[in-house]
Amino acid sequence: MNALRWWWGILLTFALLGIARVFLPLPFMNEVVIFSIYAMGCNFLIGRVGYISFGQPAYLAFGAYACAFYLFYFGTNPYVGILVGVLGGLIVSLLIGPLFVRLRSDYFAMVNLALAVIVFYLTQKVLVGITHGDNGLWFLTRISSTPLLDLTIPSHFFIFSLLLAALVWAFYKYLDDSIYGACCLATKINENKLQFLGYHNFSIRLLAFVIANSTTALAGAMYAVYLGFVSPEMASPSRAADPVIVTILGGVGTLFGPIVGAIAYTGMKDVISKLIGNWELFIGFLLVFIMLVADKGIWGSLAPVLEKWLFRRKSPDSRGHD
Repeated sequence: MNALRWWWGILLTFALLGIARVFLPLPFMNEVVIFSIYAMGCNFLIGRVGYISFGQPAYLAFGAYACAFYLFYFGTNPYVGILVGVLGGLIVSLLIGPLFVRLRSDYFAMVNLALAVIVFYLTQKVLVGITHGDNGLWFLTRISSTPLLDLTIPSHFFIFSLLLAALVWAFYKYLDDSIYGACCLATKINENKLQFLGYHNFSIRLLAFVIANSTTALAGAMYAVYLGFVSPEMASPSRAADPVIVTILGGVGTLFGPIVGAIAYTGMKDVISKLIGNWELFIGFLLVFIMLVADKGIWGSLAPVLEKWLFRRKSPDSRGHD
């Protein structure tokens, strides 16, 4: 029963996503699941550690290009490619993390944005010999079929991404419930008291930085396998605000905010872009409206209402027994 109480929210959420696949287009659902993983790392940085990062496209590109290099130059197994992408993001985060996490507030946001600009320029101009510049790397036909879940089939890829996302959410739920998760929140709110208790703020932030950006690299590797193509546009600074917007839309620091935000953002982009060219303008107005009316985001505002509605009968019954 304890295990069921711990898992039921995650299982219900991803079961609903699986059911939604029956009614919604498969490409839309695949994008929602991958984008929610992408936003999850940003959500953890903002909500738990207090780091606003505009450099997430860089870490997305690290994972995507690491996976792409393997699939284009070395091998054909998509599972190995995803693993290589995560390892690429992990290694880069470990190398630059000790420098970046020493910064706070606007400085951290700007240095990450600068990293996205550098990665974009490197992949587009400097390393054009191996990245093929704006033409990108095409390797869709090189990806080999795999047993059980063949990731070259979109429906199989959706099942795999859904299972993988459920594991990612279980991991972050475990972090939220752990002492380390509490330390992350404490270093955001009052780092002096945390240091007084004997914890090392730098180590806590560094580990959070590595975890969040490795998650972003995972999303990049999944994009690479799903599309069979990567280009410098993945690291484009013009897309630097996307994961931050999705995080705010869904609800900063909430477990299921990235999923709700990804559904809202992707859905509005697909629908509105067919009606007007500058669909970002509508997203901007909606974001301002949400911040004024529901500053906790869509899920952050709905969750207390749903919880009260689901458990409203519990209190009368317990009082009756008393």
